[in-house]
Amino acid sequence: MERFDLIVIGAGAAGLSTALSAKGLRVALFCKGVLGLDGASCWAQSGIAAPLSSADSTLQHAADTLSGGLRANHKMAVRWMVEDASDSITWLTQLGVQWSRNSAGVLLNRGAGHSAPRLLHAGGDATGSEVMRALREAVASKPNIKVFEFAEVERLIKLDSRVVGTQVNFRRGDSQSFFAPDVVLATGGSGQLYKYTSNPVEATGAGLALAHQAGATLADLEFVQFHPTGLSARGNQDADQLPLLSESIRGAGARLVNSMGVRFMAAVHEQAELAPADVTARAVFQQMEQGQEVFLDARSIGESFKSRFPTAYAACSNRALDPRFDLIPVTPVAHFLIGGVKVDMHSMSSLPGLYAVGEVAHTGVHGANRLGGNALLEAITFGRTLGDRLSRQQTNNRNLSDDGSVPARRFAQAPASESLIYNRLRNLMWAFVGIQRSQEGLHNALEQIQLLEKRCLSGSRALDQLLLARLIAEAALARQNSLGSHVRIENSGRFNRVAVA
Repeated sequence: MERFDLIVIGAGAAGLSTALSAKGLRVALFCKGVLGLDGASCWAQSGIAAPLSSADSTLQHAADTLSGGLRANHKMAVRWMVEDASDSITWLTQLGVQWSRNSAGVLLNRGAGHSAPRLLHAGGDATGSEVMRALREAVASKPNIKVFEFAEVERLIKLDSRVVGTQVNFRRGDSQSFFAPDVVLATGGSGQLYKYTSNPVEATGAGLALAHQAGATLADLEFVQFHPTGLSARGNQDADQLPLLSESIRGAGARLVNSMGVRFMAAVHEQAELAPADVTARAVFQQMEQGQEVFLDARSIGESFKSRFPTAYAACSNRALDPRFDLIPVTPVAHFLIGGVKVDMHSMSSLPGLYAVGEVAHTGVHGANRLGGNALLEAITFGRTLGDRLSRQQTNNRNLSDDGSVPARRFAQAPASESLIYNRLRNLMWAFVGIQRSQEGLHNALEQIQLLEKRCLSGSRALDQLLLARLIAEAALARQNSLGSHVRIENSGRFNRVAVA
């Protein structure tokens, strides 16, 4: 048993920002893999949004965020986030982030749903990787932060109604309890619940399951954002993670066309390829439903593609495609969970002692649809503020003993049958709880998820994913109106009742 001043679960942009800002506190930082190299933050391509130019303003950034979110956003949270954006960029710069620049200074690009250029990039389309490099190196230099790699939190420990610690399994096979006055969830999203996703294998929604099992309130789980342009794997469509082709490529002039060469987005939205992500993803999906293959035509970018978008270029090259000359096959992919652990303006959940930041949290800043660049911004701004607040917060001495209120589970190596269940779940979620939903399809998904739950052994890892999938499907069923990234179509003839064999 070890005691700390603060426990942070998750080592993406939100978790590292929280730990770095918790000055003077002894911090335990847990990550599933290697520090700063697992999780979705490393893969962020579309940049980080901040209203830095003279032609932009915090009011304009806020207005775009509210418009993109269909005004279902938490307005105070949006205002606070955009007002803190400049300070967050300064902080990242001081940590050593090397932003892409031109002769005028830091290069600002325009993204989908943004009315002005405000997306900062690093390394072309490698923004997340560069931000995580700087954060990782900063954490490694702080003696007050103790990093635990290859660590999986299996439960939150409660004393009465307060979260006071965690039970952690390590890859080497042992399990250990850790206690602290405050525990922060920064575990990212749940894209791996879907057959096609841009998320890494760590994005299973484990933090959401932990919070739910401990009794924390979750909100708006029906809002799952699908990115319109994942690089289609074609012959290998069972890939765990599909590479993302950033919206910045469309911002640089790339167009979406179907098998017949028709540029269809111009007829869908006034901003064409720079329409909000939910609109574009739905348009691509509908083309595919009509039997069309969809391509990103980036040939107009020419020779500069390789230097401007090195990550995308490398992904295409791995599939024997050259974006300078070839059309790039694309598919929508599950990308970002807008809902999550419901928190207040201080990132506090409904459970005392438990906080959440980043994608696992529901701050309300994204409303019903997230604008590109606002995910990294949310992670950094809320993480920095929470760490600073907890470091200044006076805490009383508490008896941090385990009352066993959340049952412990022991995870064994996943058997082959568990992998089959997981694959079937991903197919179900894509078919029935994906880009378009119907009442019949959602009921079908819930029936099949319940059958899969019955087939799982007690203590199975898959139970957490099945639980979260069921919660998302139930939330989607409860919201009968379409809003942003949640679209209901009531056409019962289009869904087949697929049984789980």
